[in-house]
Amino acid sequence: MYKVVQMNSFQDPLSYVFAVFSFTSVIDLIIALEEDGYLSGFMEFYLREGEPYLRTTYGIMICYWDSTVNYALYLVMLSAIAQRKNYRNVGLYWLGSLMMSMIVFLPGNMIGKFGSQLRPAFLLNIPYLLLPIWAGLNIFKKPQSLPYCSVEKVVEEQRKWLHQRPLDLGLVMYLFLAVIFTLFRGLVALDCPTDSCFNYLYQYEPYLKDPVGYPKVQMLVYLFYVLPFFCLCIYGLIEPGCTWMLDWTLVFAGAVAQAQFSHIGSSLHQRTPYTYRTPENTWWVFILSNLLYMLGPNLLAYRCLLNPGFFMAPKEGMEDQNDKKHK
Repeated sequence: MYKVVQMNSFQDPLSYVFAVFSFTSVIDLIIALEEDGYLSGFMEFYLREGEPYLRTTYGIMICYWDSTVNYALYLVMLSAIAQRKNYRNVGLYWLGSLMMSMIVFLPGNMIGKFGSQLRPAFLLNIPYLLLPIWAGLNIFKKPQSLPYCSVEKVVEEQRKWLHQRPLDLGLVMYLFLAVIFTLFRGLVALDCPTDSCFNYLYQYEPYLKDPVGYPKVQMLVYLFYVLPFFCLCIYGLIEPGCTWMLDWTLVFAGAVAQAQFSHIGSSLHQRTPYTYRTPENTWWVFILSNLLYMLGPNLLAYRCLLNPGFFMAPKEGMEDQNDKKHK
């Protein structure tokens, strides 16, 4: 990895970022394994005196995600840099994944039960917030890597009504249900007094009341950011030429995947207090609903990349084609 970074640092400065973050991913793996009892004696002092909130089930889950999925993404991107290949799509997925964990993790630390125990080591998380923003701006500037679509193909796709595109119709129906589910869970997290919210909270997701604060922050992020995006995606699947769908579906797919992995794992983990753990008799309903919530945005992003013609701007395609003919 050192040789890869040394050879490609001038070509792409993001190789430094990915190399450093891949190293911290290994540390996160040690933290997670130690907290689950598979290792001992490596990070105990740091976790006790520096960042005790990493000992929560949410902290353990984000460490597992970072040390597996994010680590694999770092290796893929470093390999692409070494081979001078485009890694924009992978980079956008990683950007959403890491930013979602930080957007929930940092406020959760401050407003949850660990808010009075923050120590200087908390500042070590700031680079995890600032560097991805800088990296994301650079990734967005890179050229898109999409399958070739002729102007005729783009025009043909954009002339189809929604009922002529069965996959898109299914995705629109999914997004409507996801919007309702997101709104409902947001109301549950905000202590809505209705019987349906009360029953759902105590029968399916009591973890939403865990005083650590992370689940409530997660549901509010869903409510105020993911829900509006789902509504925009419904519009993007109906109205042709929404080029932003090609990028932002990837970002949100990575974000929702990370969030759902951490939420499901924290809700079922043995270290979560019993009163906040999902009851065993409702496990399958909880797991199935949350897995579907995670898979939908990823399927949407895959659909956009697989056949992007509907989301392209045909006028721009015609101009590019004319420029090539003149040259």
